[in-house]
Amino acid sequence: SVLALNKKIIAVGEKAFATNGKATDFESALRSCEEAGGTLATPMNEEENKAIMDIVKQYRQYAYLGIRHSETSGQFMGITGRSLTYTKWHQNEPSGKGKEKCVEMYMDGSWNDRKCNLHRLTICEF
Repeated sequence: SVLALNKKIIAVGEKAFATNGKATDFESALRSCEEAGGTLATPMNEEENKAIMDIVKQYRQYAYLGIRHSETSGQFMGITGRSLTYTKWHQNEPSGKGKEKCVEMYMDGSWNDRKCNLHRLTICEF
């Protein structure tokens, strides 16, 4: 399942963000990004967050981000194990008390912790 990259590509700095327009669970989204040679979109600053938000708005679907709740640290971390230097949590989030292991982006670009088995838009970064 190679990503049809002609759909939507946004370049920001060193990164490019793209979607295949499909909504899947977290593991499937991550796998399809990795198969395409990238990983799940993980905003590291406001500019990257806005680029991802633009795709979320265009497709009118929340998207999973490349961020997961770490069992060891009890914190949310990038899927590469990198700690987050940039966050954009929605007010009163994260609220899942560790039960919601994944993170989705809302239409306004803010983040919410969420269970990983829902269907969210796949957005990859390269």
